[in-house]
Amino acid sequence: MSGRAQLMWDEAVTGYDFGPGHPMDPVRLALTRSLVSAFGLDRVVDVVAAKPAGDSTLRLVHRADYIEAVKAASADPEAADQSYGLGTVDDPAFAGMHEVSALIAGQSVGAAEAVWRGDVDHAVNFTGGLHHAMPGAASGFCIYNDAALAIARLLELGAERVAYVDVDVHHGDGVQAAFWEDPRVLTISLHEHPRTLFPQTGWPQEVGAGAGEGSAVNVALPAGTGDAGWVRAFHAVVPELVADFRPQVLVTQHGADTHFEDPLAHLAVSLDAQRAVQVACHELAHEYAGGKWVALGGGGYEVVDVVPRSWTHLVGVAAGREVAPETLVPEEWRQEVFARTRQLGPGRMTDGRWPVGWAAWEVGYDPADRLDQAVLATRRAVFPLRGLLP
Repeated sequence: MSGRAQLMWDEAVTGYDFGPGHPMDPVRLALTRSLVSAFGLDRVVDVVAAKPAGDSTLRLVHRADYIEAVKAASADPEAADQSYGLGTVDDPAFAGMHEVSALIAGQSVGAAEAVWRGDVDHAVNFTGGLHHAMPGAASGFCIYNDAALAIARLLELGAERVAYVDVDVHHGDGVQAAFWEDPRVLTISLHEHPRTLFPQTGWPQEVGAGAGEGSAVNVALPAGTGDAGWVRAFHAVVPELVADFRPQVLVTQHGADTHFEDPLAHLAVSLDAQRAVQVACHELAHEYAGGKWVALGGGGYEVVDVVPRSWTHLVGVAAGREVAPETLVPEEWRQEVFARTRQLGPGRMTDGRWPVGWAAWEVGYDPADRLDQAVLATRRAVFPLRGLLP
């Protein structure tokens, strides 16, 4: 079931750097790439560097005036126009910002093109998943919305149904906004409840509009949700909707910030549950999308202990060479971690919670359980719009 896989990588993506002290530390990308190599996964996938997204591609999602504002801030960071979300605390301007942001976007677009053409079945760009960027503004550490651009490119190439599943701890607001009225794109986001986390959107009642009504799906999870609830919520919503939609391509976003160690959010999910959902997405791609799967990274701010392991698991799943949870982390990688960060790297590829136990939705609804209440709110809001029972 594994299929042929491609890993998108260009060393220059590590230039996506908002500066010292910013949570989006590019070391997380470099360490992930190194861990992928330490396990030999780059020998069983095609490692490809795509060209940066050009202006015509960026304009599939972003306004021309915004692109020009990014270019101007990239050339002169001190003159960044904050009305576009540039030069802010979340999105500081830096020299070369346009170029590296377009490069990351190009990797996701290139991944989508390769999968659509049939060059490969699966393509991974863990440097992407920058899902908060809006058509006319930067937001939430995101300059260009590579996930939305990849989907828009698939539509341009002739795709009629693309499903997007986002399991980052934050709502995938920028991707939802890009396709709010487009029935060709089903967006599903599982995230911490907007009452307690940025960007304060992603309520279950956000279901799309016009011809796209029922094409936006949001599962707003209570703060503190752990493995069993997170995986239960995923399986209570995602497979049934994907089965009904029958996408030609499945695009998934795997932000690692759901983890219990992440400093910017309040879920309590383990690395093992993240891996379980990666496996589930892989299976959904094969069952309902002809194996066509584009997998992206996203958030994740525990940059040593969590992000590299989570996304290395993702590459392994896509490559058909899953890394067993109990596997020891290669010692040479741990030495690199210490040399780069003066931190001690993790010893195993697990948090010790494998296999992850969870109860299927069919087992029963508990009206006193906040997780079940969240799932039911989503099912009631969306499922009838798609002709399904809540």
